[in-house]
Amino acid sequence: MEIYIKLFEVLFPVFFVIGIGYFLGKKNPKIDTTFITNFAANIGTPSMIIYAVTSTGITFDIFKDYFWYYLLAIIAFALVGIPTLFFLKTKDIIRELPPLILPNTGNMGIPICLFAYGTEGLGVSASITSIIILFHFTIGVFLADRKFNLNVILKNPPFYAIILSAFILYNDITLPTVIINTTEWLMFATIFLILMSLGIALIRLKVFSFYKAIVASLTRMIFGPIIGLLLIYYFNLNGFAAGVLLIQCSMPSAVLNYLVASIYSPKKIIDSVASTIVVSTLMSFLTIPIVVFFALKYFN
Repeated sequence: MEIYIKLFEVLFPVFFVIGIGYFLGKKNPKIDTTFITNFAANIGTPSMIIYAVTSTGITFDIFKDYFWYYLLAIIAFALVGIPTLFFLKTKDIIRELPPLILPNTGNMGIPICLFAYGTEGLGVSASITSIIILFHFTIGVFLADRKFNLNVILKNPPFYAIILSAFILYNDITLPTVIINTTEWLMFATIFLILMSLGIALIRLKVFSFYKAIVASLTRMIFGPIIGLLLIYYFNLNGFAAGVLLIQCSMPSAVLNYLVASIYSPKKIIDSVASTIVVSTLMSFLTIPIVVFFALKYFN
């Protein structure tokens, strides 16, 4: 019974806040989320990375190891995603690949790992999210636009937050209390706002190709945890960090894939990306409880 109570404690806050966003979006479909996007991109996410990576007790070795473990996971996602898109007879595989390889480790993954494993889980999940953020503005933009854009990276605040956090960890620097407190508050504000914006996004994003979205989403939601378990087995990982890796591999497609596609891709691609995000997110309401239950039971 205890594990079921813990599972409820982990998932209820996340799904409840998403529900608030969904309710607000239903009540006012024209609600402006530009503020949330700008705040999260320029202030909230960098603060979250700095606090979670530098102030939760993880070491540079853990940061480095799980950064690379998740890089292997992304490669595995691609090895599964490309044949899936071939099977679906996708004409532009390059542009439709991001939703299958870049999951929602930030909006959903970080708060779930925080509630499941506390501040240590937060630190490991932020290490994993660091590579996803980097890939959104490098590989993600490259795939959506079919060309590399260095300016996108140089103008991206989370990129500098990742470098700064790695430098602080590597040199074992203790941040002043005032910075820790400020970034912690900004982090929790960001978690609330981005979860709420995810609920709003579920109102706005539409499913345009149901069959294609179902197959792509099943690929994301089924093979994600399988790849996570294979990495845990191959590298003989255990404890809460292994649980975090499993949870983060099991996330649905990130909403940021849609934002990047809307800037750099044609409308048909944008519609397809949106469809996968909506369907995989809805599927995750069923699959994530199972994955978190497994993680809490075997990796604690």
